[in-house]
Amino acid sequence: MKILIIDDNPAVRSTLNLILADEFDDITASGDPRIIPALLRNGDIDCVILDMNFNSNKLDGSDGLFWLERIKESPNAPAVVVITAFGEIGLAVEAMKLGAEDFVTKPWNNDELIEKLHKAIDRNKKTRIENKAINKAVALEQREHDRQKMTLDEVKMQHIKEVITQCDGNLSAAAERLNINRQTLYNLLKKS
Repeated sequence: MKILIIDDNPAVRSTLNLILADEFDDITASGDPRIIPALLRNGDIDCVILDMNFNSNKLDGSDGLFWLERIKESPNAPAVVVITAFGEIGLAVEAMKLGAEDFVTKPWNNDELIEKLHKAIDRNKKTRIENKAINKAVALEQREHDRQKMTLDEVKMQHIKEVITQCDGNLSAAAERLNINRQTLYNLLKKS
């Protein structure tokens, strides 16, 4: 499992790195939240530990909330556990509303932190699987709805194209699967 630590305090980053090294396969840490989009691009981060404050002049958590929203907008968004020394219930509630899986205050208990990270990752994976299933069901329903509006010739051509795709573009194999000769397949494709 891959963890991304985003905290402006180098001592916090080092400490978290040491604590989590035995629990997680890959840990990346940075003090600059602006690199988050680049680090999430591959979609292989399981969890982000996100500090809530990056500007010492503004300790209201708004920086962390901003980056939390950016993370959760990304495709296959990872779990996010927000962390701050200035923990308030209101900030925790706001972070949860924006999609954070959990909230930790500094100083933290190492065992509790590790447990929260594992639970956050598990919840996030479960939610992503559920969302994928829902999206697939919606797409199938839409496809069926669209298919009901198609003419017989349109349904036939769609089926032919699906078979060609399943045969990786091999027209001879597609013709065989469709139980027609290759010339008939060519003629049908010319009509479309």
